[in-house]
Amino acid sequence: VLRDDGITYHQYVTELTYLLFLKMAEETETEETQHGVNIPVGFRWADLKRQSGDKQLTFYRQMLIALGEKGSERVQEIYANAQTFLKRPTNLKTLVDAIDALDWYSARHEGMGDLYEGLLKKNADEKKSGAGQYFTPRALIQCVVS
Repeated sequence: VLRDDGITYHQYVTELTYLLFLKMAEETETEETQHGVNIPVGFRWADLKRQSGDKQLTFYRQMLIALGEKGSERVQEIYANAQTFLKRPTNLKTLVDAIDALDWYSARHEGMGDLYEGLLKKNADEKKSGAGQYFTPRALIQCVVS
């Protein structure tokens, strides 16, 4: 779907990272915690999901900017200078609906990490310059392992 919108694998992985972080914060009930994650009220997964059509894409663009400026330091680091490459509201809706429909407890056992690594590999193959090296923002790594 996104390939038809001119989005590269690198851009796709970036979009997924932004969206998955929000969804996982909701799933794990860590949108507001003492552990360094604080997603501002009004800019959470449920807020994005509530939007529709052109308004959803406009809201998502504003949301990325807001998350880079508000919330905890960790959230600001993850979303620093974040922007979307999505041009069609239908593509954002497809991503949001697909991510929201996943059974996250089953997904752990079905290799979500393998899927993510596969996307990273496709990104490297597309660029032909990555030599198997993938970049994950330090703030995101720290959030995942803490």
